[in-house]
Order: sequence, then C-alpha cells, then structure tokens
Amino acid sequence: MRAVRLNAILAASVASLALGSLAANAGGYTPPVVDAGVVAPVVETAPVGNWQGGYAGLTLGYGFGGDDDVGINGTTPGSLEMSGANAGIRLGYRWQRDRWVVGPELGFEGGNIDDSFSADGYDAESKVKNVLALRLKTGYVFENDIMVYGIAGVARGKVDYSVTGNGADIDDTYTKTGYIVGLGAEKMINDRWSVTGEYEYANFGKENLSDGTYETNATAKFHNLKVGVNFKF
Repeated sequence: MRAVRLNAILAASVASLALGSLAANAGGYTPPVVDAGVVAPVVETAPVGNWQGGYAGLTLGYGFGGDDDVGINGTTPGSLEMSGANAGIRLGYRWQRDRWVVGPELGFEGGNIDDSFSADGYDAESKVKNVLALRLKTGYVFENDIMVYGIAGVARGKVDYSVTGNGADIDDTYTKTGYIVGLGAEKMINDRWSVTGEYEYANFGKENLSDGTYETNATAKFHNLKVGVNFKF
C-alpha cells in the first residue's frame, strides 16, 4: 500500500513539472541571441576613366601681353603689345597608369597676334604668324571624366617684324625656336569626345635684326588662352 502511494506522488510530481514547462514555453520557441559584431559597409569605387590612346583636335585662342620694347641703335621709341586671335590643330597620344596620364602632342597655330606703333619718327610692327610646337602634357584624373595637366614643350615661331623711319629700314620675316609652358583641363563628353581649356606662355627669345646700319632686337612672346575639342581614336 505504501509503494502504491509513493508511485502516485512521483507521478503527480512529474506531471506538475511537465505542465510548468509547457506553460513557460506557451509563447513559442525563442532562439538564442548571437552577437554578430559590427559589419563594415561595402564601398564600391568608381572605375577611372579611360584616357589612353591617340587623339586629334581643334583649338581657338586669344593671345595677349606680348611686350616687345623696340630699340634702335640705343634709343627706345616705343613698345609693341602684341595680341590677337589664333586657331590651331593638334595630334597627340596618351599613356595612362591608374590616374596619371602622360603623352606628346604636336600642334600648329596660326593667326594675327600683332601690334604696331608710330613714335619719334619710327614706325614699328610685329606679328606672330604661326607657331609649330611639340608639347609634353602630364595630367592627373580627378573625377574620372575630368583631368588637369601641365604643359611644357618646344616651339618654332614665324614672325614678321619691321622698323622704319629716321633712316632705318628693317623689314624682315624670321623663324625662332623657343619654349611653351602652361596649364590645362579636359572634360570627357563621352567615350570619344572631350573639351579643353588651356593657358600657355610662349617665349621665342631674342632675334637681332639689321639693315646694315640700324639694328634692333626682336623679342616675340605672348600669353595665350585657348579652348578646344578633341576626338579620341
């Protein structure tokens, strides 16, 4: 009889524990919370624009600030302030390494960068007729479709120059090798076309001109602001 009563008590205890467990989990199974840590955001880097390859282009510019003090046998009757419009063509090639771009460019510009004056009995005139230049352009790509660059090169200028009056009769056309330096920026319109803006300074040094009695030193130089368009092959 005692054994029967003990079994009944054990059965009641087990039933009570089972009912308590069911009541505790009546809301459903709750999985354990696992701390996954901080997940770094994924940043996608835009590809650098493709600037490598050959190109050809056209330019339109305005030259200014071409100071040339005219001296005749120790006297200086005046100064030539050359300025004027010019247009050109260019052909070049570029190599690219990541964001750095470098390459040569051959260009030819012609126009009327000139000035004249009459003073102290003298008539003087100077005009840069054309410029043939070999430039090296070194650029850095900032916004994938925008590049800024430096310009350095050699140039061959053709100049008409004359000083007459008071017995002087100097009238000559000469060519002179000088240098060009500058800065520029270029923006891609699409895969083939781009537009440019540039500032350059051209200096052709000193050229001695004489009519046998009178002599002068021509010093052709000028600043040039240019806009242009390029087509990539």
